[in-house]
Amino acid sequence: MKVIDLNFLGHSDTIASFLVESNDGLILVESGPHSTYDNLTKVLKDFGASTQDVRHVLLTHIHLDHAGAAWAFAKQGAQVYVHPRGYKHMADPARLWASAKRIYQDEMEYLWGDMQAIDERLLHAIDDAKDLKIGNQVFTAWHTPGHAVHHIAWQHGDGIFTGDVAGVKIGENIVAPPCPPPDINLEDWKKSIQKLLELKPKSIYLTHFGEVTAVENHLVELEDRLDKWAAWVFPYYQKGIPAEEIVPLFQAFSIEEMKTSGVSEADIERYLKANPPWMSVWGLLRYFKVMEA
Repeated sequence: MKVIDLNFLGHSDTIASFLVESNDGLILVESGPHSTYDNLTKVLKDFGASTQDVRHVLLTHIHLDHAGAAWAFAKQGAQVYVHPRGYKHMADPARLWASAKRIYQDEMEYLWGDMQAIDERLLHAIDDAKDLKIGNQVFTAWHTPGHAVHHIAWQHGDGIFTGDVAGVKIGENIVAPPCPPPDINLEDWKKSIQKLLELKPKSIYLTHFGEVTAVENHLVELEDRLDKWAAWVFPYYQKGIPAEEIVPLFQAFSIEEMKTSGVSEADIERYLKANPPWMSVWGLLRYFKVMEA
């Protein structure tokens, strides 16, 4: 297995894809956004391969930083595997794209590139706990909601590709929970963390970013910080303070938290690109509203 650094927005160690060889072509776990497709093409060339050699793409979920380039591989005949609740959005990404455009507006192309429909003959919805056999390789799909309702953690041998359900960790720094709208659910997320702990993998592979071997410590820290961030945002929600006013306060809080933990300025910038604080404010506010309804 090879970790591919997609060099998102010129930043290393921010978004990864993972390449697995099989006797039925190359397997890519996470396509990354379409904006990094050229970077991915260059790395594949360095490995002596091309995008045409990628015959299978496994997605942890359909957020654009994880799945945005999947269609480009499907255009070349690759099979794409996704959670059943993400299937329709990959077959017709119009609503997904429109939703993201309301948030990112004129920065859509710069951040994410393009997104097109995937032919349903190449698209496969994978059920929970199902083994997916690709040539001489076997992956198990674990449905792991909490970050997103359409989230899969893909187990491969004694490792698990965890997408965002195991958080963001740049280098040897802190573990941060990405909490974008609209699907954040703390109870579901904690159940998914428990599922990962029960699977006892030797390694987990984070899309943001790379391999983690101290799995239990990592997941305990993730759950602690998830609670900490929710507890920080909740009083503002209770007071009815608008998200636009909370965002700069939370960003200052999260940056100070990183500085206090010894995160370098360069790595703070990576965290801000991989997990923008404004997303967690909006996501947690929506979660509290849904729970109150």
